[in-house]
Amino acid sequence: MTAPTLTTSTSARDASRGPLVEVDSLSVTFPARGGAVPAVHDVSFAVHPGECVAIVGESGSGKSVTARSLVGLNPREAVTGAGALRVDGRDGLRFSARDWRALRGRFAGLVLQDALVSLDPLRTVGQEVGEPVRHHRLAPRAHVRGRVLDTLRAVGIPEPDRRIDAYPHELSGGLRQRALIASAIAAEPRLIIADEPTTALDVTVQRQIVELLAARVAEGTGLLLISHDLAVVADIADRVLVMERGRVVEDGPVREVLSHPRAAYTRRLLAAIPSAASRGARLTGDRPSAPTATDTAVRGLPRRADAPEGKVVLEARGLTKTYAPSGRSRTGGQQRFTALDDVSFRLHRGEALGIVGESGSGKTTCADIVLALTRPDSGEVRLHGGPWSALTERERRASRRLVQYVPQDPLSSFDPRWTVGQVLAENIHRPGASPSRSQRRDLAATALERVGLTADHLTRRPRSLSGGQRQRVAIARALIAEPEIIVCDEPVSALDVLIQAQVLGLIADLRSELGTSLLFISHDLGVVHHLTDRVLVFKDGRVVERGDVEEVFTSPGHPYTRELLASLPGRRLREPS
Repeated sequence: MTAPTLTTSTSARDASRGPLVEVDSLSVTFPARGGAVPAVHDVSFAVHPGECVAIVGESGSGKSVTARSLVGLNPREAVTGAGALRVDGRDGLRFSARDWRALRGRFAGLVLQDALVSLDPLRTVGQEVGEPVRHHRLAPRAHVRGRVLDTLRAVGIPEPDRRIDAYPHELSGGLRQRALIASAIAAEPRLIIADEPTTALDVTVQRQIVELLAARVAEGTGLLLISHDLAVVADIADRVLVMERGRVVEDGPVREVLSHPRAAYTRRLLAAIPSAASRGARLTGDRPSAPTATDTAVRGLPRRADAPEGKVVLEARGLTKTYAPSGRSRTGGQQRFTALDDVSFRLHRGEALGIVGESGSGKTTCADIVLALTRPDSGEVRLHGGPWSALTERERRASRRLVQYVPQDPLSSFDPRWTVGQVLAENIHRPGASPSRSQRRDLAATALERVGLTADHLTRRPRSLSGGQRQRVAIARALIAEPEIIVCDEPVSALDVLIQAQVLGLIADLRSELGTSLLFISHDLGVVHHLTDRVLVFKDGRVVERGDVEEVFTSPGHPYTRELLASLPGRRLREPS
């Protein structure tokens, strides 16, 4: 089943009812040393009932600031100006804080990217979804629970009678996002503002969320969609605005803009999307700054030419892992959850092996076992033919540098008190005498140069870096240990398409230059198709299909693989114009 596609005829018909929001020459600035910094400049658009308008662009382009201006959620220090800002037929430039509070939830519902962060961990789903109903006094207190149950059913949450009393951490990523959407629509708003609602979700959950939002639009709700995912935008939006550095550089009907882009920036965004077509080539959106295998001599980090091509560097044999139910178990603690079930594979020198599957399929558990962060219940991981997972940490310590990790969210894995230099130096392990302080600094500077950063970044703290820079630091941290294997767990899932292209180009360059093996875990099938050689398809802890990535993705043998591929967003992008 493919993601639904909305037609512009619906929007044209509903546009006669007048816009829900209308923005003319919106500008937003923030105070800074040396003067005001413009975040948004001269942006104009409208959203009508039954219409989806999308705003796309890279991080820092002004998308979220624009969206938050429509519900009065920009920081207090922000200075907002416009020729006109009409919200629900009223002059939003004259709104008080009380006016904005009355508007939020009732007229406009807001769906944010990270449901786990956005939902209160101390409140149940029922309490969270019921808040706008209670706040706007839309139902008697005795009827609130019934209304919440109806809303949970409307967003497709199974067993709503049970889920209503669950806490956010007890739900899967997809169910949490549905709960967040339920909270946004509980007061039946006429406008939904969805800020990156599908980012970092696997393709099947992503499809479900897109279908859910599309259904609301079909019923007459207006939708302002903020996204860096052009494939999702292509499937659901009627009109699209492309923002670069706070300005709209192109706008129009989604099919026209994405099929025949006029702006060079729009063309860069489209060219940076990884896919089967980009396999084996550098993404056009990638502006490489890291050295490649043909650039200069290796600067401090040695090439790996000592092992024959095709040598098995790591082998997993029959890995099985179960866990006791977490949280408030309703099973009485008798039944254990199977995260991995008899998983076996081999990783060869210089190979990129992809692992795909939906949330909860066992991908990250597999990575944790490979990294020796978790022990399997049965089976083993072997490194260079010798034991790895079966060793004690003391026995493993001398070889731990050989297997390194690049996480999805580097910021949460770095000590926020440390500088970049300290983060890198911590991972320097050399046999024999420990490097001196100056040698550690030189090694850290060399690692940064290799990933396209400079020694100036050594004194910066991770929080002061952009998302792409933080991901480069995470890769540098792995490289500085001189690993033979790097485990990448969703390393680009939260990055915008241009930064993603740069990071993928960097990973490909370093793999070519150093002969490093990659275990690459991702829910993004386009990324896996673009980067990897072979692929394992995980479902419910089992490998249901494996093989050459080109063969698996073009001629899938298992129904689940076919379902994943059918869930890929962006049908409009793949259709001939």
